[in-house]
Amino acid sequence: MEAQTKKIIELFEQVSAIPRGTGREAALSAWLQEWAEGRGFARQTDEAGNLLIRVPASPGCEAAPVVILQGHMDMVCEKTPESQHDFLKDPIRPLVDGEWLRAEGTTLGADNGIAIALAMALAEDDSLRRPPLELLFTVEEEVGIGGANRLKPGFAQGKILVNLDSEDEGVFIVGCAGGRTTTIRLGLWFEPLTQWQAYRLRVAGLQGGHSGVDINKHRANANSLLARTLERIRLRVPVRVAALNGGTAHNAIPREANACVAFDSGNYEVVESVLREFETTLALEYAGVETGISLSLQACEAERAVSEIGTEKLIQLLLSVPHGVADMSAGAAGFVETSNNFAKAEIRGDELHIVTSQRGTVMSRLEALTTRISAIALLAGAQVGHSDGYPSWQPDMDSALLRRSREVYQSLFGVEPKVEMIHAGLECGIIGAIFGGMDMISVGATIQNPHSPQERLHIPSVGRVWQFLSALLESYAPRPVDFGT
Repeated sequence: MEAQTKKIIELFEQVSAIPRGTGREAALSAWLQEWAEGRGFARQTDEAGNLLIRVPASPGCEAAPVVILQGHMDMVCEKTPESQHDFLKDPIRPLVDGEWLRAEGTTLGADNGIAIALAMALAEDDSLRRPPLELLFTVEEEVGIGGANRLKPGFAQGKILVNLDSEDEGVFIVGCAGGRTTTIRLGLWFEPLTQWQAYRLRVAGLQGGHSGVDINKHRANANSLLARTLERIRLRVPVRVAALNGGTAHNAIPREANACVAFDSGNYEVVESVLREFETTLALEYAGVETGISLSLQACEAERAVSEIGTEKLIQLLLSVPHGVADMSAGAAGFVETSNNFAKAEIRGDELHIVTSQRGTVMSRLEALTTRISAIALLAGAQVGHSDGYPSWQPDMDSALLRRSREVYQSLFGVEPKVEMIHAGLECGIIGAIFGGMDMISVGATIQNPHSPQERLHIPSVGRVWQFLSALLESYAPRPVDFGT
């Protein structure tokens, strides 16, 4: 591992030691402010908790344009069922696995902790001739891009922004999807459970993944599979649902879902047969994509269950919620235009709560998909609410920053970088709308399986991103005057 890459990884390890789930970024912000104070960098926060650190230019570069390096402080907190990790207090300790960095049974948090480490390393390196920098670290990105939504004009001064939240080294992102979250609440009627036995039905072994970049990979959704399993059982034996829980985050494809179901214990063998038959069906259906799907039953306790009619309505609503790609782009081959993630389902009190997350680059089609989901819920007699959402980021192929970035990358590595849009939410669209007149691009080290415990960071790509960013910043610095001898 090269010395500079090693330093960046060490900074990332320090960031990872601080718990920073969405809404709990204060400790990391305080640590970053202490770091800035120790180096004499000015810093400020806003009402939302977003942090801005101003790094002076190298001597002789004071007149160069300000460049903003931007990332977010929060991370998605996902873990395997076996993990005892407590995201409220336990540090994440990255592990080297060949050329990759990963965590043990949890998300790594390279999304977006590696951005913070890269920005810190660039600010600390006095060997670079760099323009003035603004390090903009936002909060609550992973839940509706909440921090960026509350930025105010003038908080940052720069008009050149490099977002560090992309996940493929050598790919420049110049546009992204917008998004909106929908919440559905269906009232349920419960009855005492006096005769039937309760069992925990578990759907497990799925890959999960990022609900944007992985949505077109045909990965199974645990909530959808749970609904299909419940329906197969209901068609064979009388059954009631007593409890249900699936999914943990709006932007993660659910890997596991559970339901407490009640039926006559004499039908146990029938239900087990249904599960084994359906496992075989799913193995064929997801061949080459999912290899570990499992359906299991285990006795549990329940004092009440949803009525027979209510159970049927609950299952039908779960079956009706769409998941996956809704539309492919007509103008960009192979690019997902609109999608939905059936993110969460839970019986809470006397209600079924469902959360869906829609993404789209064409906002009218995103709205149409949201309206469709709302109509499904209303037909079931449920209540529906929507988040304000965030806009898509439309590409500017004539961007001066893009042109400069391509030239720098080509000169460094001898190959052309790819220029793409991404079917995920980036803060660039919101930041550009709030600040106005921004020239933006998004880059990043290679991260696989973000938003899942299989997340991992490609270490060599960190060094390449460092090389690119260093050269890009130095390209803005005026050349030293050579007076000869």
